[in-house]
Amino acid sequence: MNNSKNIALNYHEIINLIPHRYPFLFIDRVEEIIENESAIGIKNVSINENFFIGHFPEYPVMPGVLIVEALAQTAACLVSYSNKSLQKQKAVYLTSIENTKFKKMTTPGNILKLYVKVMSSRKNFYKFSGTAYSQDEIMAYAYFSAMIQS
Repeated sequence: MNNSKNIALNYHEIINLIPHRYPFLFIDRVEEIIENESAIGIKNVSINENFFIGHFPEYPVMPGVLIVEALAQTAACLVSYSNKSLQKQKAVYLTSIENTKFKKMTTPGNILKLYVKVMSSRKNFYKFSGTAYSQDEIMAYAYFSAMIQS
């Protein structure tokens, strides 16, 4: 059964699903969710981001770890949206990051499309794959695990 939802979670809906807030919220919206399977998040990279002040000011580059964080926040939205009982009660914590590659630099003006997929889940532990694209080019990918606070 395909549980795809043609939804567009905006800022207010995202903050009802996950505890992250400015300046550490790194997704602007979620375009699609297939419950318990996958999600697509969007990050509009702007020169006004706080991290650009000190991360190569002459040639601003989004730190790779923040791209992984954006993938993880998209995954947290997926888990929280799929499990209504988690909303506003529990947080999804990143527990490991593996096989991560940064293929191209992410700079102001890029729009990151963040694809995450559940690889496995057991009780309160999840494994995900995530890929960040900009204009159909792979910018980064990672495999990561997360745990729901109990």
